Amino acid sequence: MTLPANGLYRTTIPHPLVPSELPEGRLVYVGRKNGEAFVVVPHFNENNRWFWREPVTPLTDEVWARTMIALPAEGFYTLPRALELGNGGRWLENAIVQLGYDRTGQGILFVAEKREAMADNALYFSDRGHRIDDTLLRQLRWAPILPVSETDDAIRH
Repeated sequence: MTLPANGLYRTTIPHPLVPSELPEGRLVYVGRKNGEAFVVVPHFNENNRWFWREPVTPLTDEVWARTMIALPAEGFYTLPRALELGNGGRWLENAIVQLGYDRTGQGILFVAEKREAMADNALYFSDRGHRIDDTLLRQLRWAPILPVSETDDAIRH
């Protein structure tokens, strides 16, 4: 049986056995536990990133699994072109953005901000973003920003 790789997906049709839990147009994560594939819906969102927890649904229906649309990973990217916003705003080409999703699997971008009044040298991302279509979603360019834990940071100082 060929099932999708681990990662984020958007459902396009309801799951035949649990349509109320896995309806059409739902953000899901496909994972593996003890070699068995499962699908799970998002539980809560923090810092524009979803977290997942039980219950999971075993992913055994290969036909249904093939109907899901694979989505890019949440994280940091750069814009391939300038993005005109409806309110007259504009995000520039190559701007650093954080990619997140709503519960329907629609991509949302959050632009990086440098707050000049802040003493730390850090980028900030709002909790309010801009929804994007799948065309722009596929054009985003991965920005490999190094994740550093508080322990790592303490060692360097």
